[in-house]
Amino acid sequence: MKFIRSGLMLLLLAEGILSFAAAQQSQDLLRPKPGNPVLRSELLAMRDRDQDIRNEWIRRMSAKSVDSAFVAQMNALDSTNTQRVKAIIHEFGWPGTSLVGQDGAEAAFLIVQHSPDTSFQKSCLPLLTAAFQGGEVSGQDLALLTDRVLVREGKPQLYGSQAKLVAGRLVLDPIEDQASVDKRRASLGLPPLSEYLEFLKQLYHLKD
Repeated sequence: MKFIRSGLMLLLLAEGILSFAAAQQSQDLLRPKPGNPVLRSELLAMRDRDQDIRNEWIRRMSAKSVDSAFVAQMNALDSTNTQRVKAIIHEFGWPGTSLVGQDGAEAAFLIVQHSPDTSFQKSCLPLLTAAFQGGEVSGQDLALLTDRVLVREGKPQLYGSQAKLVAGRLVLDPIEDQASVDKRRASLGLPPLSEYLEFLKQLYHLKD
C-alpha cells in the first residue's frame, strides 16, 4: 500500500500546483519580482523533472508495468534533488516567495515533500513554520509536510492530509485528537476535513 498512498498524494500535489499556476497566471504581473530569479528557474526545472518522472510512474502504475529499475531511477532523482535543496537551504534559508516567487516556493516544498530523507524533512519543519508565519509559504504546505513526517515516524497525523486507498476506498491515516482536527486545519487556513475528503473522492471517483 506504500506505493498507492504515495501515488495518491503525488498526483494531488501535481494537480494542485498546476491548477494554482493557471488560476494565478493573470496576476503574475502584479506580483513582486522574486529576489533570486536564477534560483527560481533552477527550482522550477527540478520541479518539472520531479513531475515528469511521477507522471510516468502513474502511467506505469495504471498499466501495472512499474519495475525495480524505474523505481531506482525515481529514487535516484529524489536523492539528487534532496541534496541540492539541502545546499539551497543551507545558503539561503527556506526559499520562500520573496526569494523565489510563489511557484519557486511551491517547487522547493514539492522537492522536500518527495525527499526519501525523513530526518531532513523533519529538520525543515521549524523553517517551514517560521516561513508560514512570515507569509512566505502556504498553510497547506506546512500541513502536508507535518503529516508526512508524523506518518513516516509511525505517529498520528495532525491535519488529516495523509490517506491511502483500500479496496477502492479512501482511508485516512490515524489522526491525533480527531475531534479537534478542523480547528487545527482552520489555524492554517485549510477547509474542514469533510470538505477535503469530498474533494479527494470526487477527484478520484471514489466510493463513499
